[in-house]
Amino acid sequence: MSHDIGWELYRSFLTVLNEGSLSGAARALGITQPTVGRHVSALEKSFGLALFTRSRAGLLPTEAALALRAYAQEMQSTAAALQRAASSQGEGQGEGVRGTVRVSASEVVSAEVLPSIVARLRQSHPRLTVELVSTNRVQDLLLREADIAVRMAPPRQESLLARRVGVVPVGLFAHKSYLADHGTPKSVPELSQHALIGFDEETPYLRTARKAFPLWSRAAFSLRTDSDVGQLGLIRAGCGIGFCQLALARRNAELVQVLPLKVEFKLDTWVTMHEDLRNSPRCKVTFDALVRGLTAYVVG
Repeated sequence: MSHDIGWELYRSFLTVLNEGSLSGAARALGITQPTVGRHVSALEKSFGLALFTRSRAGLLPTEAALALRAYAQEMQSTAAALQRAASSQGEGQGEGVRGTVRVSASEVVSAEVLPSIVARLRQSHPRLTVELVSTNRVQDLLLREADIAVRMAPPRQESLLARRVGVVPVGLFAHKSYLADHGTPKSVPELSQHALIGFDEETPYLRTARKAFPLWSRAAFSLRTDSDVGQLGLIRAGCGIGFCQLALARRNAELVQVLPLKVEFKLDTWVTMHEDLRNSPRCKVTFDALVRGLTAYVVG
């Protein structure tokens, strides 16, 4: 096997994995389809392995390709972190804070909470570029998938700087129109008679919630989506009853909390960053802005 394999080959391989075709990968990378094909062929030749098989649906990854995916993703994260660090050289040297900061947060926090915080941050530091990663997957800060992460649970990884900003209460809510049409449940058992909004796939959050609230299971949900933003949209549209952060619900006078004294969860909220970034001006101002903004959000 050749030991001199360029990063561009791995990048094309990973993009084909993600896009499912050479044409899709070419569009995503901004290069030609034949170039992507040559990259994949060169990688297969270097490894002595077939990475894809052709089908009517496109390119299907082999078992070897799937086994290599995580390593290619790690390389991609490292390359992105290197690029962010290189773009920030010279930061704090008389030009003001500049460079790129990658921030990871859940879908609903990214969409509903962070935009106003980022807007104020950019007003103070217009040369700062913010990459907002909206995902419910906990990104690995040690692998530099993100520089800073907002997490709704205490961090368990070592080598992280972490600041607890407080507790975000979460309760059951429904739109006034839904309750007007279907009535307001007076007890937890009555919830089974209503349209409940919840997750499609089993998640750690769902398993934790079910320990304290056995009714909250996939089978009980009339409407299912793994998107927090999607669930919030269904609640706001009057489709049924679902969980919502109290601070978000307060923004909409049409939302009514259901069983407020009987059903409520609390999300411990943290801002975390790799300790190696503590002396980076771009990361420090972003970290501090997130702590201030999220603390104000939690306090209400």
